[in-house]
Amino acid sequence: MKYIQANIKNTLSAQHDQLLNIWEKSIRATHDFLNEQQILQIKELIIKHHYFDHVQLFHVEHEQKIIGFIGLAYEKIEMLFIDPQYFHRGIEAIFIQHAVSLGINEVDVSEQNTKALAFYQKHGFHQIARSEMDAEGNPFPILHLRRKSEAMNDLDYHPTESIQYK
Repeated sequence: MKYIQANIKNTLSAQHDQLLNIWEKSIRATHDFLNEQQILQIKELIIKHHYFDHVQLFHVEHEQKIIGFIGLAYEKIEMLFIDPQYFHRGIEAIFIQHAVSLGINEVDVSEQNTKALAFYQKHGFHQIARSEMDAEGNPFPILHLRRKSEAMNDLDYHPTESIQYK
């Protein structure tokens, strides 16, 4: 599979509909533990509560089309979604690198989303807590992850540079 060279761009509110479309495609491809009704309920919450307005959004484009995005708030990744046809092409890692460069060190992951958990663990995150319910009170356990400050992987370790720990 060919990796995509991507530049991260700030997302404008006029692009939120494109993000919602990517969110839905990605959720359907990765969250097989959700049924149709649950997906539609979450989508309605995103729209009703203007979730995209409450995070700092960045996206990646390929051939002038948004193919993935990340939403950040405080020191946390609140959302990271990629169009499924662009999975495993390096975009996810580009977003993590960007988030880490901005001081982001936390993320929540559904316990049932084992691929996402493995991805974040690969990038230096480890579990610090677990909640029995998701943010809406549904019985979907959430794992709270934090990136190890001493993590020295390809995202932030350059042996010829001095290393500063946060």
